[in-house]
Amino acid sequence: MSPPQSAKDFSPLGELFMAGLPGPHLDSSTLELIQRFRVNNFIYFRRNVENPEQLKKLSDDLRSACAAAGLEAPLIAIDQEGGTVARLGPPFTQFPDARALAESPEPEKALHNYAAVCSAELKSIGVNYNLAPVLDVCPAGENRFMERRSLGDDPETVARLGSLVIRQLQAHGIAACAKHFPGLGSAVVDPHEQLPSVDAAADAIRCRDLLPFRQAIASSVASIMTSHTLYQHLDSGNPATLSQAILTGLLRQELGYGGVVITDDLEMGAIERQGEAADAALQAFGAGADLLLICESHEKVIAALEKTAAAIERKPILTARLAESLLRVRALRKGFASG
Repeated sequence: MSPPQSAKDFSPLGELFMAGLPGPHLDSSTLELIQRFRVNNFIYFRRNVENPEQLKKLSDDLRSACAAAGLEAPLIAIDQEGGTVARLGPPFTQFPDARALAESPEPEKALHNYAAVCSAELKSIGVNYNLAPVLDVCPAGENRFMERRSLGDDPETVARLGSLVIRQLQAHGIAACAKHFPGLGSAVVDPHEQLPSVDAAADAIRCRDLLPFRQAIASSVASIMTSHTLYQHLDSGNPATLSQAILTGLLRQELGYGGVVITDDLEMGAIERQGEAADAALQAFGAGADLLLICESHEKVIAALEKTAAAIERKPILTARLAESLLRVRALRKGFASG
């Protein structure tokens, strides 16, 4: 852990970081993130899960700690897609992966049920933010690692079914997250391990991969998650998470998205094989990301906070970026965490 930073006030920058917790109970390291570094966004993994009662208490403890520190109620997120990406085991409902639901005899009914049941179960444990649905358009039978998590290989189908999930989650009080912008379905390698590269032409990406995200934006999706992937014909020098051309130029300006942009985990191999998570957090923030996700190491969260805070002090243009992101994150918090 970093030495005490008593002379440094990390308000309100801490509101833009989302951190994991090391275990199933509120610990001293997480309390330090809340009290000293002003972080009030968290994400759960299987390491945090024992049973529904324990999870509800953990969520309540996080809310109480934030309130005691003078912070707004926390966003508490989870990846509960179903199938291979689901953090909650039994007694929570076990859904098949998105592809199976999308290919079922009545996909709309199956996905409507998933969203309604998932929302109720998440609310019962104090979670207000589901990092779903996946909107990557992914072909079948080509050994693409996103295949089972994808809703299909037809952009219009993915757009229709993904938007159904978004509307249902949010109608039931759970913030949704469309991922992974601008589309990860064509990637072969897994960004958890290394940096994927997509060489599809820009026009092809716009016609195929962006259609589900356009529909998600039209459905008022609460957030969009970035992809740790290099798109050769959109920005050959930076993965989407770190690309101003993609996050600001394409997503904000061209598609007109005004909601929260959240990074994928900045500790993934696709990012950390290229450099430090703290440097990536600063670059992602400068590129247009609002929520900076670091899922495991609190030391890396603190290093990223310190680096970003120092950069904001030096560069007035980042002060404007901070104000924009705070407005968006606070609107998300008000809509889904304050109830």
